[in-house]
Formats: sequence, C-alpha cells, structure tokens
Amino acid sequence: MSSQVEDGSGSGGGSGGGRYRREDVARAAGVKVRNLRYYQERGLLPPPRREGRIAWYSDDHLTRLRLISDLLGRGYTVNGIGELLHAWEQGGGLSELLGLEREMTRDWVQEEPVTLSRGELRELFGPTATAADTRRAAELGYVTIDGDLVTYPNRRLLESTLALVRQGVPLAEILDAGEFVQAQAAAVADRFVGLFRRYVIDAAGMDGSAGPEGLERLSATQLQHITAAVAALRPVAGEVVATEFARAMARRVDTEVAELLRTEQ
Repeated sequence: MSSQVEDGSGSGGGSGGGRYRREDVARAAGVKVRNLRYYQERGLLPPPRREGRIAWYSDDHLTRLRLISDLLGRGYTVNGIGELLHAWEQGGGLSELLGLEREMTRDWVQEEPVTLSRGELRELFGPTATAADTRRAAELGYVTIDGDLVTYPNRRLLESTLALVRQGVPLAEILDAGEFVQAQAAAVADRFVGLFRRYVIDAAGMDGSAGPEGLERLSATQLQHITAAVAALRPVAGEVVATEFARAMARRVDTEVAELLRTEQ
C-alpha cells in the first residue's frame, strides 16, 4: 500500500512538519473526507497549502481535527466549538491547547500498517485461519477489511501473530488471548488516566465536569503545566506495565520449568 504521508516542509495552517493528502489526514484523524471542507467553511480548520492541484495538510491540521472530533464526542456543537476556538485564539491559548492535544495523543501507538489481499493472507496463515477468524479480528480492531484487501494497522502485531501460529497455536486461541489483553489494558489505562486527572488536571484547576465555560477558563499557563506533566509522565505508564509484565512472565515461566523438571524425574 503506497503512503501519501510525507515528512518535509510545513504546510498551510500550521508549523507541523508532516504533509498529508486530504484522504490521509482524514483517515489519521478518524473523520470523513467531506468533513474537511465543512470544517473549513465553518472556520474551524485553516485551508491547506496548495501545490498545483494537490492540497497538503499539516500536523497542526491533524491535531486540530482530532480536537474537533473529541469536542464533538463530548457533546459540543459545531458552533460551540467555533466559539471555543475563537476564544482560545483571542486569548493566545490556542497554540498551548493544540500542543497539549498533540502531546497527549502522540507516540502512544507507533504502528506501521500492512495491507494484504485475502489470498496473500491465506498463504501466510495457512488452512488453520478461517474467514470467521478474519471477521473476529476485524471486530477486535486488529484488521480492517475493504473488499479483497485486509489491512493490519500494526506490522509487529501481525508478525507476532504469525510466529505463534507457526508454533502451532490456533488463531482462534490467539484472538481469545487478544480480547483478554484488550480488556486488561483498558483497565490499566483507566487507572493511569484517573490518576492523571485527579492529581494533574484537577490540580491545575480544570474540573473534569466543566462545560464550555470551564474550558474557556483554562489558561495558557495551565495548559503549559498539563502539557509538561504529560511529557514527563508519558514513559511512566509504559515502563510500569512492561516491567510488571516481564516480572510476571519470569515468575510464571520459572514455575512452568520447575514443573517440567519434576515430571522428568
């Protein structure tokens, strides 16, 4: 699958370094392509930079689109979002707000997508993988299906799955394990986000139940404080989870090896 995303000079509407075609920025932000023009018409999104017939969007466009989607998901109207963005721009806090959103969402997931035809997928996994497995993988978010094409958002996850299958683990069992891990990961994420909200966001004076007027009161200084906290705490959650999982695996493997040695005696 060819990528339309480039690194290089910034594009219109911001200083972000990435360059995205219309379809790619919409896909990355999780919005429909037609929404881009609508947001531009409503003044929520700056126009892209044009080079000939190509419209290039920047990282700042992507960040703003994600912010718009988040606010829509929280019940704000398009007019309300426009008023918020205008208030932040007038108060000089919009760059801090966009920086906060960018800091809070970047780097959590680093994925390299892989797109295969269904035939290529059968060659990789062999006869043990069924159409039902593919449908379930899509339900769990491990793949997206577009006609005859199946896209894995994460190449490493695909390679890990293949390694298990080649060791004889049924794909259905791997998907069961994946669903279990998703539930546990969601619980861990909820715990860390709860701690962050209680001791960082609320401490900065941002009540989690605040409406638009509360968001308008969030000053540039508060936004900078929260952004700095996100940058400092970002590695912590991942390190804690990775370390505890490694320790748990070591204990569990030690127990299994000891059991095997006893059965050999």
